Amino acid sequence: MSPLVGIHPVREALLAGRPLDRVVVAKGAGGARLQELLALCRERGIPVRVEPRERLDRAANGANHQGVVAFGAAEKYSSIDDTAASGGLHVILDGVEDPHNLGAIIRTAHAAGAAAVVIPERRAAGLNETVGRASAGALAYLPVVRVVNINKTLDELKARGYWIYGLDERGKDTYDQVMFTKPSAIVLGAEGSGLHEHVAKRCDFLVRIPMAGQVASLNVSVAAGVMLFEWKRRAASETMAG
Repeated sequence: MSPLVGIHPVREALLAGRPLDRVVVAKGAGGARLQELLALCRERGIPVRVEPRERLDRAANGANHQGVVAFGAAEKYSSIDDTAASGGLHVILDGVEDPHNLGAIIRTAHAAGAAAVVIPERRAAGLNETVGRASAGALAYLPVVRVVNINKTLDELKARGYWIYGLDERGKDTYDQVMFTKPSAIVLGAEGSGLHEHVAKRCDFLVRIPMAGQVASLNVSVAAGVMLFEWKRRAASETMAG
């Protein structure tokens, strides 16, 4: 989808309640109309990023952006209160920035029977057209929750009785040895950096995928597939045993 360019179109989209992924403001831009727009963003929980004017020029493709460009979300976000009520599996993404990876994880999470995918609003990919395409339609069926703070969300899930499993190469147990206790949440780290320290500390278990080759880790979307389908296999076995 095309970005919204200019103060008035972005303001109208905010007033109409259109789902926006983020609003980007040019560094050094100011004025009363811009301040009003930023206040609307705060009221509606829309993330605002300040970037060099050259980036806005490229995004606007030559149009007069007046220092403001907004990017629409492909779908509306859900709330953690709605998704956690079912007690289903939650897939928590600790800063996945590549929209192709996010879309692939949403597709895999839906196929594995997850109840929701949770993403942070900052320093992470949001829902956009690229994510929608990469999800191969799964985005229409699987709720995605965007939260201000992953750590706080993990604390909320734990308060609801969730057990938190973080996938990390420092994990003591391998993914196929750990015992999954429901309700479960599986946390996946960012490309390259993995889980942040405070996120890892909130996990009840840190588990790893053993690697036989010389490469130390898997792409996050591939790792998600390994972990989630192991969870699915266990859940199916428990159902048959019951």
